Order: sequence, then structure tokens, then C-alpha cells
Amino acid sequence: MAAIILASSSIYRKELFSRLGLDFTCFSPDINENLDITDHSCLTETLAIQKAQKAQESYPDAVCIGSDTIATLGQSRLGKPLNYEVALAQLQEMSGQEILFYTGIAIVSPDRSPLKAHVITTVQFKKLTQEMIHTYLKKEAPYKSCGSFKSETSAVALINCCQSSDPTAIVGLPLITVSQMLSDVGVSVLGG
Repeated sequence: MAAIILASSSIYRKELFSRLGLDFTCFSPDINENLDITDHSCLTETLAIQKAQKAQESYPDAVCIGSDTIATLGQSRLGKPLNYEVALAQLQEMSGQEILFYTGIAIVSPDRSPLKAHVITTVQFKKLTQEMIHTYLKKEAPYKSCGSFKSETSAVALINCCQSSDPTAIVGLPLITVSQMLSDVGVSVLGG
């Protein structure tokens, strides 16, 4: 079986992928994520492909997996806040709103066209008080998470509901989709 490379420096994606029980190596892709693509699904798929292709430059015989997630409020994209002030402003804007998280996934392997897909997760935020926001930011420091939302933490207390066809997509790696795509390139998670 070909080596598997997860083109991500995210500890959350690494933890998620390890659930599949496959041997893999992580590779930190260095790509330009500021692309002029207006369609959210297309953007995440394009970034996922670029990450996987960057990994394949170093591992040409491997099956390389890339993923990217963005958060949106209407047509506005909510990036990684990087600091308290931006995170505060984002969460104030997200209060009581429906936020869509787009997660693109791509697999690049030798002698095949890249596979790509995306999963959309809908998150309905509660009406957030200043105290809720401040406590969350102090406790979780979600400054490297798009939309200031670290779903794998106490952030779940900020929302009313979360809907997705692939429940791990919100964390950044839709495992149902990944498993199906791996099977398409000849890698079986459970054999057979």
C-alpha cells in the first residue's frame, strides 16, 4: 500500500485522521490561502487540492490528503481572528446567527486525477452575552480557528444546533468523506 500523507499541521486533523487506524505521516504545506475565488465550496476544494499537491511534491508516490475549512455569515467569510479583539468582534456578529462552515477535502495520488469534495455544516448560534463570549475566549483562545469557533471544546455551549452529513467536518476533516475517497484510490480503512 502507498504511503499516506496528511497535508496539515493541525493537531485536530491529525487526531481525527488517526481514528481511521491507518499509518500516515503529517506534512505542513506552505501555500497562499488568499485566493480570489468567490464561491465558498470552490475555494475550500481548491485550497485542499493545493495542500495535497504541495505534499505530493515531497512524497510523489504517496496518497496525499488536503483539507481546508472556512466559516461564512451570509456572503462574508470569517477568517482566523488571530487575537482577542477580532475574535470578540466575530462572535458578537455571529450571535443569534446561522453560520455555514465549508470544509473542502482533496486526495492526490500517483497516476490519477485529484479527487475533491466538500461538506457544509450549518451552525445556529445562541444569542451570546458579553460574559459568555469573554469566558469562552479566555478559556479556549480560539485565535487560530476560523470564525473563532473551536467546536471540539466548550464552544458547543455557544450554539443551539449543528447539522452536517459528516459530523467531523466541523473540526476540519470529514472522515466519512475521506474514507469514501480513500476507497476510490484503493486504500481501504477496514479491508475487504
